[in-house]
Amino acid sequence: MLSIRFIEKLTSTIAVAGVAAAVTFSAAAADSLKFASWVPAAHTITEGVVDPLIKALEEGTGGATDIDYFTGGELGAGPLEQYVRVVQGVADMSWGLPGYTSSQFPKTMISELPGVKGDKPGYELLWNAYDAGLLEKEFPGVKPLALWLSEPNVFIMKDHEIRTPEDVKGLKIRVSGTIAGDVIAALGGTPVQIPAGELYNALQTGLIDGLVTGTSAIGDFKLDEVANSYTYNVPLGQISFYTIMNQAAYDGLSAEAKAAIDGIAGRTLSKSAEDAWNRKAEAVLESMKAAGDNTIIVLSDEESAAFEELVLPVTDKAIGQLGAEEVYKTMRGEM
Repeated sequence: MLSIRFIEKLTSTIAVAGVAAAVTFSAAAADSLKFASWVPAAHTITEGVVDPLIKALEEGTGGATDIDYFTGGELGAGPLEQYVRVVQGVADMSWGLPGYTSSQFPKTMISELPGVKGDKPGYELLWNAYDAGLLEKEFPGVKPLALWLSEPNVFIMKDHEIRTPEDVKGLKIRVSGTIAGDVIAALGGTPVQIPAGELYNALQTGLIDGLVTGTSAIGDFKLDEVANSYTYNVPLGQISFYTIMNQAAYDGLSAEAKAAIDGIAGRTLSKSAEDAWNRKAEAVLESMKAAGDNTIIVLSDEESAAFEELVLPVTDKAIGQLGAEEVYKTMRGEM
């Protein structure tokens, strides 16, 4: 899998590029930090993460340090490579999904499993584990600025209605990582990993029958133009995200810039991101209802239980195989 190659590449990249990056940033004390995004500026990441970071630096440094925002893959296309670009110093900051390179983030992705989140905000789960020192090794060479979860995953389908587990059997369902892939396999579907930017064409051309992701992505990637059926209240977990900063870039900042970033990084910025994702999801759902040309299925708790019977064992198995009981309990505040 690409994710395995990625982590091998990342390890060597940090070893080779880390010293050079440290020299560059400590010598330059750059006035502008480069934030790389692989999606257009209209994406939710702008409202939830980038704008608050820009504001924090503006207020904290009086404009002495700012952020140059590069969107649409201007500093390099593709979400899979964003972490490496930050480590290499191509960008000072970027964002991504752990699921795209799952082998690097096995414990972080526990948060994505069905039944793990419960009623807690997703960012609290992730920072509970990170602050306890249980996730740090999964983020080498960088300073995590935000860790958060999407709104609940839903089925987004073209010409297929999902009401029971039987309806999933034999279908090609796009997933964002191995965790979601295991869930779809447990339901009898065939998981397919495709980057978010390719979802529209994949669904339009029939390469996939549908996908599992949050409602916000329907708006961010215009999936409502090619999908026509959506199923809610299914125990499909959620998607985890990160925003990271090159550690050497951070170390080379002025005291004022560091203080500005420290004042917003962590749970504050993560809450901003998660709130933005949830707001977008609510707005998109209302828009789809108003359009009147979508089949929106909301399962009853009894119907949802039929899915739970098949997917919750996936959660138990993953936690057991990783020996991640401590991570699971720490995320949920049980330790």
